[in-house]
Amino acid sequence: MRTLLAEVLATLDATVLAARNAAVASDILEREDVTVVLTDLRMPHADGLRVLRYAKQRSALTEVVLLTGHGTVESAVEALKSGAYDYLRKPFEPDDLRRTIERALQYAQLNRENHELRESHRTHGEDDGLIGKSPAIDSARELVKAFAGYDCAVLVTGESGTGKEIVSRMIHANSRRRDKAFVAINCAAIPDNLIESELFGYQAGAFTGAGRSKPGLFEVADGGTLCLDEINNAPASLQAKLLRVLQDGSFFRMGSTEPRRADVRLLAATNRPLPELVSSGQFRMDLYYRLKVLEIHLPPLRERRGDIPVLASYFLAKHATRLAKAARGFSTRALTALVRHDWPGNGRELENVVQRMLILSPGEILDVDSVPSELLEEKEVRVHNLEHASPQSLEEVEAHFIAKTLREHHGNRAATADVLGIDKSTLWRKIKRHKLE
Repeated sequence: MRTLLAEVLATLDATVLAARNAAVASDILEREDVTVVLTDLRMPHADGLRVLRYAKQRSALTEVVLLTGHGTVESAVEALKSGAYDYLRKPFEPDDLRRTIERALQYAQLNRENHELRESHRTHGEDDGLIGKSPAIDSARELVKAFAGYDCAVLVTGESGTGKEIVSRMIHANSRRRDKAFVAINCAAIPDNLIESELFGYQAGAFTGAGRSKPGLFEVADGGTLCLDEINNAPASLQAKLLRVLQDGSFFRMGSTEPRRADVRLLAATNRPLPELVSSGQFRMDLYYRLKVLEIHLPPLRERRGDIPVLASYFLAKHATRLAKAARGFSTRALTALVRHDWPGNGRELENVVQRMLILSPGEILDVDSVPSELLEEKEVRVHNLEHASPQSLEEVEAHFIAKTLREHHGNRAATADVLGIDKSTLWRKIKRHKLE
């Protein structure tokens, strides 16, 4: 049975470790950072309750799922009161097992993220997290502080990887709901036929396989904040139900006629312009205006290149220790290549590239030989088409981008300063220093 369970769970995006008894399980829990424990309730020498208690003692963030026979259901219910996430009654279908463990993994991840978020804010301050020094990022920070205290919906817009979920977490962390749950769900990652049950829950018997009732994320987030990422992908049926929740706070579990209420602050994020979707009939106009009580826009990295070195240094410091690397900075040529790239994946792409550079570079300074070849090839194509020779030093890179941006904005210094992420007086000094008049 243990081997069969491991084979069934091997299809999940997780590492599966098997233990033949409670003693071996305790050894694994001692050595490994285990996210979810699946254990039989009745076993020789030590039962599943002992495993449950030991797992929770090692880490309160570890979730435990119990397997029970006909005569042990009462004990399983008692275990739920002791902190178990769920139980499965034998016999069960492999799909039921996979779904239960998948939910436990998601729930554990949510708890860990909330814990890390609170620890981060306790250590670094509540407005920490949005990295950059450009006017656009400074403006976003100010809007977060201004909006956090008002219990209204906020729409966060921007391309994928620009930091929309970070902004949502900052709003929650600075609000009166900071001690309650922050729950985030990606509307594009869940099939249309499942997303409503995830958000609103379902009653026992609502559909095949719904053996018992399950609360939705609105109930899980009661008193806290619910963030709907990629709201632009919400199906039409869900849009109508979200509108009702925003209007009066009520909703129905699937298969139930009893209205429920949840005190939830709703934040929404989109990587596509909602007005365009409204015009094409893909998004409800009334829901759009309900969501857009307050709005924060995050521009892509290519429109705030001054933030690229700041972000690259942040990611370097973040991952160097984790990867046991002694790297402490970038060479001028490496930084030049990073600044030139347009970063269609924005901060997420930049973070991945910095991690790759750390792994490939043996020294303290990350040089251009650790920059992915596609970025260098892209650079050569651009350099070939530039009006002037390729800049090689960081000073030349700065002069080149200031001149290029000034040309693109027909000499408008205010627009140029905003795009470059510097104020107008700084731009004026740089124009004088580089003799760009």
